[in-house]
Amino acid sequence: MDRRQFVCGGAALAGAALSGGAQATDILAKTIPSTGEVVPALGMGSWLTFDVGEDSAARSARRDVLETFFSAGGRLIDSSPMYGSSQSVIGWCLGALQKRDGFIAADKVWTPQGEDGPTQIERSRSRWRIPKFDLLQVHNLVDWENHLETLFAMKASGRLRYVGVTTYAGLRHDTVERIMRSRPLDFIQVTYNIADREAEERLLPMAQERDVAVVANRPFREGGLFPVVRDKPLPAFAAEIGATSWAQFMLKFTISHPALTCAIPATRRVDHMRENMAAMSGPVPDAAMRARMAAAFDAL
Repeated sequence: MDRRQFVCGGAALAGAALSGGAQATDILAKTIPSTGEVVPALGMGSWLTFDVGEDSAARSARRDVLETFFSAGGRLIDSSPMYGSSQSVIGWCLGALQKRDGFIAADKVWTPQGEDGPTQIERSRSRWRIPKFDLLQVHNLVDWENHLETLFAMKASGRLRYVGVTTYAGLRHDTVERIMRSRPLDFIQVTYNIADREAEERLLPMAQERDVAVVANRPFREGGLFPVVRDKPLPAFAAEIGATSWAQFMLKFTISHPALTCAIPATRRVDHMRENMAAMSGPVPDAAMRARMAAAFDAL
């Protein structure tokens, strides 16, 4: 889906301002509860968008996207062995940018046999070309009991800072809830956006209660939310929160939830990255505004 048709004119200006290099005080930042580390409220996903193999032109374009992400203050980059060549492309981009620190490397273990986890993790680390990961997550809860043993052992030995689990599209929230109650997780990753709000019912309150950071995947439902707003004007009150496009409106809704630590939209394009990152600037919607935003979207 070509998002240009949904962008209002002011978004380019907001994005251009951020592309010059935002400071931490200029953008919305959240705290990782288990350590107090501060992270910008928008990270970068890589599902589909960074799976470009050895295509040199596509790799260079992704390098520019990642450079824009960093210039706008971004830190957390998320990938998975499930994502084709994305890990290797991220590693190449980091090398091309000579970026060795200052970011949070978040990846996943995704193999049905727990004993294969360490080998897969090492292969992923090699593809990223980094000394170690900051955050590792059990992808979609695959063999989560065995993989969590591996990840907690890595954390105990200083080879990992954060441990988490992931799910998506509202699936298996009961299992995520059970794991949060029984394991000392640092992170969960779930689908949360202005249309898919199931996580508000139990998972987000529990994350706050148990001091677990939350990463929101699919903040645009992999682009599926843009057809909903096709040719629809932004609500007039969007100006009150500094949203100049539907993309920013939707992202501001997601990242303003008090339990949310970071959302990870994915994009292939520099202009979309600038537009996305601009959503961290300006007023942060409060509970009353968030209710108005959800009601306006539901009415479309």
